[in-house]
Amino acid sequence: MSLILRLLYTLYSICIATPLFVIATIITAFIVVIAAMLGDDKFIAYWAPHYWSRFTCFIYLISVKVTGREKLDKQQSYVFLANHQGYFDIFLIYGYLDHNLKWMMKEYLKKIPFVGYACQKSNQVFVGNSLASIQETVKSAQKTLREGMSLVIFPEGTRTYDGKMQPFKKGAFTLANEIGLPLVPMTINGSFQVFNRKAKLVHFGKLSLTVHDPITAEQRKGIPTKKIMESAFEIINNDLKPLQ
Repeated sequence: MSLILRLLYTLYSICIATPLFVIATIITAFIVVIAAMLGDDKFIAYWAPHYWSRFTCFIYLISVKVTGREKLDKQQSYVFLANHQGYFDIFLIYGYLDHNLKWMMKEYLKKIPFVGYACQKSNQVFVGNSLASIQETVKSAQKTLREGMSLVIFPEGTRTYDGKMQPFKKGAFTLANEIGLPLVPMTINGSFQVFNRKAKLVHFGKLSLTVHDPITAEQRKGIPTKKIMESAFEIINNDLKPLQ
């Protein structure tokens, strides 16, 4: 992209896209909270963020490509594992995976204005660092993840600093084994270039999400957790494109 086009995109992003994003975020959080208060933490609480995510990609002119969705059963619950490149990972998965889901989130994210409260009311799965917190997370997930409701986890635990994958943490795999759900590795490309943790502004770009073959509980039976972690890491990392 030429310097002039980059400048025009930056002006558009700051003056038009970002104000629209803020307004849409507040409205979506409000809808999710009201729906949850009325007892709906599965239908509206998913579809409102789903379209909010698509709207976000649309207003920032971000194109999206998804492959492998046909490998998923709408009625089956999964634990999705994805690399964590940047802020648009959320919009990519929420908007384009097309599978009802909850997120595993760190406790401190409850403090995000509007969004944190909406996440609490819609029964997202929060986890702290203590053993008691992790045990409580397993209990919460067992109640929530059924009849097609799935969980998304970033097993690296945080966004990458350099675009390369970081070692996986064990928690996601322990949780999947405890509740006996298939693991689904997914590879995200492009999010680091669009808006990584060091960036101040959104950059024009393309996002892609690749859904890999599910790894069932039966396939994992008898295999050490470390081996499963290494296998999932390799599957995701092998589809990761070099940074431009």
